[in-house]
Amino acid sequence: MNPEMGRLFSYVGRHKGTLFGGLGGAVISVICTLLIPILVGRAIDHIVGPNQVDFDVVGRLLVMLAIAAGLGALFHWIMLLCTRSISAKVAQEIRRDAFAKINRAPLSKIDAHPQGDLLSRLVADAEAVNEGILQTLSVLFPGLVTVIATIAFMFTLHVGIGILVIVATPLSILLARFIGNRTSKYFRAQSKTQGQMGAFVSEMVENRAMIAALGWEKASQEDFRRLNDAYFRDNFKATFYSSLSNPGARFVNALIYVAVVLCGGILAIGGGLSIGALSAFLSYVSQYTRPLNEITAVLTQIQAAKAGAQRLFAVIDWASEPPDVPGAKMPETCTGTVDMEAVCFSYERERPLLQNIYLHAPPGAHIALVGPTGSGKTTLVSLLMRFYEVDSGTIAIDGVPIAEMERGSLRRLYGMVLQDSWLKQATVGENIAYGRPEASGKEIEAAAKSAYAHKVILGLPQGYDTVLGEGSGLSEGQKQLLCIARIFLAKPHMLILDEATSSIDTRTEMLLQKALGDLMAGRTSFIVAHRLSTVQNADCILVMDQGQVVERGTHRELLEKKGVYAKLYDSQFLP
Repeated sequence: MNPEMGRLFSYVGRHKGTLFGGLGGAVISVICTLLIPILVGRAIDHIVGPNQVDFDVVGRLLVMLAIAAGLGALFHWIMLLCTRSISAKVAQEIRRDAFAKINRAPLSKIDAHPQGDLLSRLVADAEAVNEGILQTLSVLFPGLVTVIATIAFMFTLHVGIGILVIVATPLSILLARFIGNRTSKYFRAQSKTQGQMGAFVSEMVENRAMIAALGWEKASQEDFRRLNDAYFRDNFKATFYSSLSNPGARFVNALIYVAVVLCGGILAIGGGLSIGALSAFLSYVSQYTRPLNEITAVLTQIQAAKAGAQRLFAVIDWASEPPDVPGAKMPETCTGTVDMEAVCFSYERERPLLQNIYLHAPPGAHIALVGPTGSGKTTLVSLLMRFYEVDSGTIAIDGVPIAEMERGSLRRLYGMVLQDSWLKQATVGENIAYGRPEASGKEIEAAAKSAYAHKVILGLPQGYDTVLGEGSGLSEGQKQLLCIARIFLAKPHMLILDEATSSIDTRTEMLLQKALGDLMAGRTSFIVAHRLSTVQNADCILVMDQGQVVERGTHRELLEKKGVYAKLYDSQFLP
């Protein structure tokens, strides 16, 4: 069995009770269905000619036939109910495991995959797995029972013709396997292209305004056309080649049926087989070949499930973040002393980024990080929260290396406001209380007032109960105000502000700087800034360039040095 299918059925095996319920329903349903040809055959044998019908026997057989048909339908419904339940639960569990791994995986792994591709795996590929398992189980359960039971019934009627059917059957199986092995690569290509197209569409929709501003609509349409055409080609090849298996299997099975008709007709003419038995035999041949036809008919869904499972298992098999060290410390508070000693870091080993970073931040210090884009400012604050692990060196809080701390406890010490605002689809109040869901309405409102977001919120249709989502009507600056209100409510021990006021107008920024000043009072704070006007009051400014700290000091000290900082300052404030 293919490794992906083996792992899929290991998920199926977790639901043994439902699985046996489906198998039991399939067994009873098939037996009832296979009794019908025997009953019909016996009825035929009791109708020997005009005015010679045994109505009593035929009547009893018709009642038995109705009972068998009713029970068969009932237990077939039970089988379908069980298989649908299993397929839905397996897809749910695989989707859950993949999403859990995304939450546990290092950020470097997430950064290496487009969001649209991950979305395609969790939604489209998981749904393909759901459909594939459903088709496999709903065909496999009754199919296996039908084949085994039909063989037994055929041998009770005539051993020779039963052997003929069994000998000819492998031709159909080999044909389906031959085609299935060759279509697998096309389904893998189809799933890969689907993920690429999902990532592209997500990127284009998110940046629609910029595309329009740059007049890039035609170019983006051309890029989408190429991806769409590639997806069509892969989808067409996968569907076309897999569709050959069902007509091929039906052709082989038709040949088997013809052989049985000829042999059975000759036996019936010679008296070796009754007309009723021949009728039952032909019905059994149709029953016997039907599962083979159905399996080849759902081959497309099975191959798509296999390809989707492969992409989902690739996510599940990602390496998780390294576990916390045994006995990891779980600090609930800190004074805010932060030290960095000889810290080096690189996203790729052959391309060093941060090199020999030294830093001492006493309690309550305000440390500003400035420098050109790509100098390593945001990377440095990401290391403070252990979003990435350092290559060498040590980062410590209150003298305790953060590598010896439990990650969750470490990150709760910080409050972070990023340049890009993030709000979930929930009410305004729930967004502000995202870090403190137990906060009261008064606390949420007080935090919003501190961030100067209260008036903005009151202008929304339902105020704090307004549900935010697509088309909320909030500007980027207003969204950022809500994110900053979230930090006011959380009241962390230390702060990280990564261009926190970049999306806010000048007047609001002046008010917000005062509010942030109140928030930062007594808290060690790290401020990443491109606009030097926001960091002039910092206790220490680190000037970074190409992953190194090239200057450090206060605003006045750095201007007097007339070095890199002075040039940056002059470029922003002098004509």
